[in-house]
Amino acid sequence: MSTPVDSLREIIARLRAPGGCPWDREQTPITLIPSLLEEAYEVADAIGRGNPADLEDELGDLLINVLMQAEIAAEQGAFTLDSVAANAAAKLVRRHPHVFASSTAGTSAEVLTQWEEIKGAERAAKGGGGTIKPSLLDGVTLGLPALVRAHKIQKKAAKAGFDWKCPEDVLAKVREELLEVEAEMVPAEGESSRERLREELGDLLFAVVNLTRSLSIDAESTLREATEKFAVRFRSMEEEIPSNRDFAELSFEEMKNLWERAKLAQRP
Repeated sequence: MSTPVDSLREIIARLRAPGGCPWDREQTPITLIPSLLEEAYEVADAIGRGNPADLEDELGDLLINVLMQAEIAAEQGAFTLDSVAANAAAKLVRRHPHVFASSTAGTSAEVLTQWEEIKGAERAAKGGGGTIKPSLLDGVTLGLPALVRAHKIQKKAAKAGFDWKCPEDVLAKVREELLEVEAEMVPAEGESSRERLREELGDLLFAVVNLTRSLSIDAESTLREATEKFAVRFRSMEEEIPSNRDFAELSFEEMKNLWERAKLAQRP
């Protein structure tokens, strides 16, 4: 009996087949990366907005991307959607021995510890007799958003015992990094090196992510929410401008006043 997923697979195969859609036939795994990332972010946005109808729609768009990648791989003889699902199922069973085998894990923390141990064993098995020494930081892909990757790298280092003792210590590090940024912004002899300033700003951002992690706050979603809050306030400012004036014509003092009014209007 055909399922809606089967129907979607057939549609994608038809789009990719001779006589199908020229655009779909031209796509490769590489060219689809921007769409895949965009759809994943739109799923996250729909979740954040708490709108089930939007989430259903965005999950469908993401599923199209997954099925398109699997269809291209099947055409090349690399793998199929069925093998992807089979491998995923086997992985879930393998990483949940407390459910499917004799292991025990009574808390979420114990589950995560066991999960990481199993992942480590899997990586070691994949590495075989390679010459590169395995790292405790292995498994954090370069393709992640910078804030997410920083958080994951820090978390892995923390599990190995390399971590600050308390959030207050991390806050002191943030202040230290901020002072180093300020020092690079004030030219001593000639202009400050842009490369040094860029490096210090990177250290500051990394320290801020460390602070959010130490407080059990997700940096990526926190920044996303702050950005949206700014966008809402900025749109409110634009709505206050008379129709005969452009935003860029306002003085900075006028902009500040509009901003303060927008902040007050946004407060609960």
